[in-house]
Amino acid sequence: MIKHLLITPLLFALVSSSVAQDSPPNVLLIVADDMGYSDIGPFGGEIATPTLDALAKQGLQLTNYHVLASCSPSRSILLSGMDNHRAGLGTMSELLTEQAKGKPGYEGYLNHRVAALPEVLKANGYRTYMVGKWHLGEDESTIPHARGFDETFVLVGGGGSHWSDGQWVTPTVPVKYSRNGKEVKSLPEDFYSTKNYTDNLIEWIKRDQDSDKPFFAYLSYTAPHDPLHAPQKYIDKYKGTYDGGWDTLREKRLQKLKELGVINKDARPFPRLPTVKAWEELPEDERALAARDMEVYAAMVDYMDGQINRVIDQLKSVGQYENTLIIFFSDNGANGSSLATYPGQTSEYMNRFDNRLENRGLKNSLIDMGPGWAQASMSPGRMFKGFTAEGGIRSPLLVKLPGKMANAGSINQSFLHIRDIMPTILDAANIKQPATQFAGRLVQPIQGTSMLPLLEGRELDTGPDVREVGYELFGMKAFFAGRWKVLWMPTPHGTSEWELFDLKQDPGELNDLGKKYPQKLMELVARWEQYKKENGVLDLSSGGGK
Repeated sequence: MIKHLLITPLLFALVSSSVAQDSPPNVLLIVADDMGYSDIGPFGGEIATPTLDALAKQGLQLTNYHVLASCSPSRSILLSGMDNHRAGLGTMSELLTEQAKGKPGYEGYLNHRVAALPEVLKANGYRTYMVGKWHLGEDESTIPHARGFDETFVLVGGGGSHWSDGQWVTPTVPVKYSRNGKEVKSLPEDFYSTKNYTDNLIEWIKRDQDSDKPFFAYLSYTAPHDPLHAPQKYIDKYKGTYDGGWDTLREKRLQKLKELGVINKDARPFPRLPTVKAWEELPEDERALAARDMEVYAAMVDYMDGQINRVIDQLKSVGQYENTLIIFFSDNGANGSSLATYPGQTSEYMNRFDNRLENRGLKNSLIDMGPGWAQASMSPGRMFKGFTAEGGIRSPLLVKLPGKMANAGSINQSFLHIRDIMPTILDAANIKQPATQFAGRLVQPIQGTSMLPLLEGRELDTGPDVREVGYELFGMKAFFAGRWKVLWMPTPHGTSEWELFDLKQDPGELNDLGKKYPQKLMELVARWEQYKKENGVLDLSSGGGK
């Protein structure tokens, strides 16, 4: 039976911290790429994720965790504990406008005014590994090997083919891999991103198993980011699963979320976008193609879960599992944007690929999930990746502390933010946060707050200071304070005015309470303006957005 942590003070006395460790813990930080809130089993998904299901039972399930609306801004906060405008990714490097170029906080890479998480851990005796997506800088001073990682095998940019062919997502963005700071010129013929990332990490863990140093492993998968690719047998596993369409899937996910206690039983989903047709209105051939796309997406998540299990098995085999802090989440919401709309895309380039039904998801295909499936994956949220609405920024978070957790299997609904990950890891490792200097350079103090007291059961909820967070990305804005959120998005997906929502009652952001509570609306808008000043935010709401 699921135990909720927000019940009575009695539970506070009953929940003890995890088993004390004799040595600093290892840290396994696993980040999925563009994965939806309700995709995995603990959050209502029908996709087979037994490894993550087990992790939720052994750890804690955090249901009110927020990230950024897009890849690189999210990752800049993850590795700095700082607002993205302070860390250098006020917007994605691919979308820098003339208005933003050259401004502090808009460098387009993880800047050196922040102390990066791997740098701090390495300086305090950790071995540091990274595999997968970086997307935080491409030159010698900004690639991961220059920011504190000992061993790296990374996709330097934002995306590309998951196979060995190195096909680009658009004709203007090449696929570039790097190993320990040196470009990888070719990939093995049997390369598949999720498998090979995992292979490299397992190799390093096995090689260094006798080391007296703890490790930090950043397992940064590119699944299930488009283009959607998966091995044939995994795609076949989901044949027919999505023939009922996105409306049916979204409703099933919604009911499961309520049944699990992840959202309240009265929650309503944001309606299907008017630009997305009802499933039954699609011609039969279009339904077949769309169902196949979701089958491939599900196969990618399923395969990723199996690879995570390989890493966990390796940790167990070398006796390190019980001394490892494991964190899993997605960097942003599911992606509802079409590949055809990406910057630099051309129809001529897209026509090079074989997207027939029988080849979709295999080599030389270029497909995405589209807005219908993305809305289902983000049930009950409004919108998806790229938007500061809940569908773009709410992520499923699982955390397992070292040892046995007394609150294992519990659900916690405290508001948490991606900026809290770095201070939590440092706290667990008993490492002091950098203040104003690190490695001979001036840095900014971390803005996030450690979640460790909550994870260990010493606190039942995060305090009001932690629960206030500002947002701006692509000209869209938001501010959180407790259960309240104000949101500004331009038309047609927003109103071009500030809206006020009570997220505890209305996670789908359907009921604007601005007119009912005008003082609360004005108060939070004023706090956003203060956030803007404190973090050097350029207000791009009049242009230069996504």
